[in-house]
Amino acid sequence: MRQRKTDYGTIILHWTFVAAFAVALVTGLRIATETPDRTWLNWFDAVLPRDSVWIAHMQAAVVLVAVAIGYIVYMVRSGLGRRVQLDKVRLRGLFGRGQARLSAVIALMYWIFFVTMSGLLISGGALYFGFYSGYDVAMLHWVGTWVILAFVVLHVLTQLKSGGAAQLLRIFRPAPLPAPPPRLDAVELLGMLAEQSARLPDSEKADSPEVSSHPLQPRAEARRDQSEPAPQAARPRNPTLQANAFVVAVAAAITGASLLVATDRLAVDSVHIRRINPADAPSLDGDTSDRAWRGVKPFSLLTGEGGNFDGKGEARIEIRAVHDGTYAYFLFTWQDSTRSLKHLPLVKEADGWHLLHSGFQLGDEHQYNEDKFSVLLTTSDVTLAGGRTFHPGPQPVAGAPATMSGRGLHYTDVGYADVWQWKATSGAGGWMDDAHFGPPLNPTPMQAANVVPYKGGFAPDPGAANYRDNFTVEADTSGGPRRSRLIAPLRLPKAVADTTAAMGDIDLDPNHGESDGARWFMTEQDSVPYSTAIDARIPIGTVIPGVILNGEFSGDRADIRATARWASGHWALEVKRRLDTTSQFDVPIKTGVFMRVAAFDHSQIRHTRHVRPIRIEVE
Repeated sequence: MRQRKTDYGTIILHWTFVAAFAVALVTGLRIATETPDRTWLNWFDAVLPRDSVWIAHMQAAVVLVAVAIGYIVYMVRSGLGRRVQLDKVRLRGLFGRGQARLSAVIALMYWIFFVTMSGLLISGGALYFGFYSGYDVAMLHWVGTWVILAFVVLHVLTQLKSGGAAQLLRIFRPAPLPAPPPRLDAVELLGMLAEQSARLPDSEKADSPEVSSHPLQPRAEARRDQSEPAPQAARPRNPTLQANAFVVAVAAAITGASLLVATDRLAVDSVHIRRINPADAPSLDGDTSDRAWRGVKPFSLLTGEGGNFDGKGEARIEIRAVHDGTYAYFLFTWQDSTRSLKHLPLVKEADGWHLLHSGFQLGDEHQYNEDKFSVLLTTSDVTLAGGRTFHPGPQPVAGAPATMSGRGLHYTDVGYADVWQWKATSGAGGWMDDAHFGPPLNPTPMQAANVVPYKGGFAPDPGAANYRDNFTVEADTSGGPRRSRLIAPLRLPKAVADTTAAMGDIDLDPNHGESDGARWFMTEQDSVPYSTAIDARIPIGTVIPGVILNGEFSGDRADIRATARWASGHWALEVKRRLDTTSQFDVPIKTGVFMRVAAFDHSQIRHTRHVRPIRIEVE
């Protein structure tokens, strides 16, 4: 029995696509494990990659774009478009039987695949280049992935039904590309029919059947008189058009991929830091009307894949920046429909005090948490989001504790990435926490026992902050399912009525924001250490803040001053830091440094993100 074969061009393009899509799939699923409510993907942790997943995902995407370009060119140049042609005849086959119907179904599946794959590549490009990286495009990318996986299964089954195992095995058996049949020449065909009709006797003409409305292309040897000598083969007029179809397709694919990579390298997102007179430096009050910000063109980007934000997890962020030669000033504004100040509040019930939380003990509080904003500075432009500073998976560091949330950890292999983090309640004193990502730290005894979450290489810079939680966590030795328990509160208000009034209109729904002027923290001046005597005088149902402020920041941790204001569904955060703090944990603000930003909507770790870095240009 003759073995079925496939042209080598189709085989090479097919398996190149399979390899690239496999890499894109496993890296994409690993990236998706960091999306809220998709940690179920950690069930596949054993087969999902751990290192440089973002970079590998982008490289696979470039190969897929190249294969798509090459396949289109190859189909056109080789004349194999009939394989997937979806004309009226084939569409009628959907209502037929047997092989005709199967052939029509296969062709229709191919076109569903083409459309879905185009959607994947376009949505992936939009997410990467930031043209639109919001919820809708991310969902299109997510759904498209599963449609392609469904196509793979159906493709194998339909090919098996079409020709059995021999049909499947032909993709492993290369053969030369067959020459396409000559195209139908209507003028030549009519001339040939006229000559043939002239030679027939009249009786045969009368009895001759009617010519089909879809005649086949005549053979080349039938077009000329057999008695005449065959003409010599004409020399090709255009050697380029006669080139090997696969070579042309490969050249087009390489050209397309090269243009894509060049576009990525040349189209750099940048924030220009304009120089101003020190006398014109903005006041840190969250007011965007300062003269320093007038005329400064903002850099705007849409970030996504975060938690909350009205269920879509996206926020548009604008960045403005100036400097006076000593300090850099930034104005960050971002969308957030609610002012969330409720950070782990405590409520007194009949059986004692209870901490309001949803995931805090796992290090993934996503309800009762203050709004936050984060900035990352790095000197490496190849550090894609998560490519070098974030490592996904439930246990990214070998020998270290697994993450209690099932999500990954921030750390670097060498050196430090500078991290700033503003907090709506804890940062009310006028500071922005100065921290860093560094090599993985040794776990503390509490972290090793999974009492509190292990944080990898994330740590505050040396020094002290002026805020702390109004509760502590200790190991639970009662033998229950939990390894930790909360001891609360540490301090009680001196005057309950005054504290309640300072908190404004108390609404414990985490999706509802706080009123203007509300203050969800206590200071040591308006609170006292916990005692049963004072506790006995506090009525059931009382709500007190979960944050205590006292004093000021100190050390390297005090390098950044900041003040924010919320109004009309937007936060405005003004930030001030020296251009160069000389700290080993900080990155100098200078031309060539890259920045990333992220917003948190009452969430501990579920922040928005963007892929491409933002290059800083200092005037």
